[in-house]
Amino acid sequence: MRVGIVILPEYRWLLAEQRWRAAESYGFDHAWTYDHLGWRSLVDGPWFDAVPTLTAAATVTRRIRLGTLVASPNFRHPVPFARSLLAMDDISGGRFVLGVGSGGTGGYDNFVLGNQPLAPKARVDRYEEFVEQLDSLLTRERTSIAGEYYTSVDARSAPGCAQHPRIPFVVAANGPRSMRLAARFGQGWVTTGKGGETVEEWWAGVAGLARTFTETPGSESLDRYLSLDSAPVLALSSVDYFREAAGRAAELGFTDIVCHWPRDEGVYAARMSTLERVVSEVLPEIRTK
Repeated sequence: MRVGIVILPEYRWLLAEQRWRAAESYGFDHAWTYDHLGWRSLVDGPWFDAVPTLTAAATVTRRIRLGTLVASPNFRHPVPFARSLLAMDDISGGRFVLGVGSGGTGGYDNFVLGNQPLAPKARVDRYEEFVEQLDSLLTRERTSIAGEYYTSVDARSAPGCAQHPRIPFVVAANGPRSMRLAARFGQGWVTTGKGGETVEEWWAGVAGLARTFTETPGSESLDRYLSLDSAPVLALSSVDYFREAAGRAAELGFTDIVCHWPRDEGVYAARMSTLERVVSEVLPEIRTK
């Protein structure tokens, strides 16, 4: 099993750089950041764009894979975003991973642009267009697609991705249509679970989603990512809980787990000492199984 960590884009680079370097030196397999214009309880605080953040992270690391968890259609258009993805893949030396999702409803990313939340079906329709066009823009020399939500007219892709045939997609999906989208275009599937007031309810939801994805045609070869901190208990609440969560994820067939860099207070608050013990005690155990 591989282990990743999310570093929120809320720190000036003087402080953020230390975290990205540490994520690599700690031995994490991948490191991620959120792709939002503002996020939930942190919307009034410092917040930086994902693209330059990941580009900067690529220049101070050498091995670790880097990605968005997750980019969405809420405020991005496939054509300019594809250009940003090409640049990040090139600068990282082929270490970039695109985590992509359908976009939340009613969040800051929606209303700051004056948009109205889409109905569930329309949101998945837009999601499909977004992923399909990104796939074409990153694999074909020219793309012309007239969609309901996005249009690309003779868009170029030179020089192409550093990775071939393109940057890997890790597609977020909880419903059947999005799971089929993940199986069609993804190299990985990521889920946050289905909610739940207790840890056991959350794990039961994750187990159900894992079964549904297994039944999705074409899903057999995909990596499976689980965002552990969507549970009612943070992964880094204790070393023992992290070890238990990693074991449960492995039993459900997940190839990758992701936690969050500890914050001092509020959302994702945890002790740095717990992260350091997980790195020294648990990561070696996970990799020997």
